[in-house]
Amino acid sequence: MKRKNLAADYTDCLRMGLVIAVVFVFSSQCVAQQVVDKMIATVNAGVKTDLITYSDLLWQLALQPRTVLDNPTSEDLNRALRLLIDQRLILQEAEKLPTIVPTQKEVSDARDELARNFPSQVEFQQRLQRVGLTSEKLDEIIEQRLKIEKYLDFRFRNFVVISDKEIADYYRDTYVPRFHTRSPGRIVPTLEQSRNEIERTLMEAKIESDTDAFLDTARERAEIVMLNAI
Repeated sequence: MKRKNLAADYTDCLRMGLVIAVVFVFSSQCVAQQVVDKMIATVNAGVKTDLITYSDLLWQLALQPRTVLDNPTSEDLNRALRLLIDQRLILQEAEKLPTIVPTQKEVSDARDELARNFPSQVEFQQRLQRVGLTSEKLDEIIEQRLKIEKYLDFRFRNFVVISDKEIADYYRDTYVPRFHTRSPGRIVPTLEQSRNEIERTLMEAKIESDTDAFLDTARERAEIVMLNAI
């Protein structure tokens, strides 16, 4: 009886040792992941605090065609960081409006459109795999971008008005001189022929200007904390 108890005790100890070993390995892996994916910055525009990690920067670069992923430069990383900070600032405002949540079809269509910016679907998938960007995370990023676009349309595009005078001034001062420079000897399209193109150009310029002003104010009000240099 005593020998059986000793055997049972030994078996229990062995099982406990295996459990401890598994927990230790799992904990070590978690710590290693936290070290590799270091925290870069936090952004709080008064709604919540968003964390930006090194992986976020790599994912941003991976979704930009013709951007080098191996040993990215400090310039590329900082450009990606500035863009992500601006996106988070707009997104925090956008998420106050539940009506702008994109549909699954809109996400799927946007993902397909994004993939077409790359030479092939194979190269696109290889870039995602290289930086560990899963299909689920890609859809999440695309959904966030769509929210941002919808918010900007709601906030700015719907209220942009281009006057006839602005169109005429742009045609005279910018469109005609630029056309002569780019297409010397060709007949310049009339104002009416170029009206729609000019109106779109002026509208996009106004939206960009309004967005820049909005972001300048948002940056001043937000709490942006840099946690690590890149």
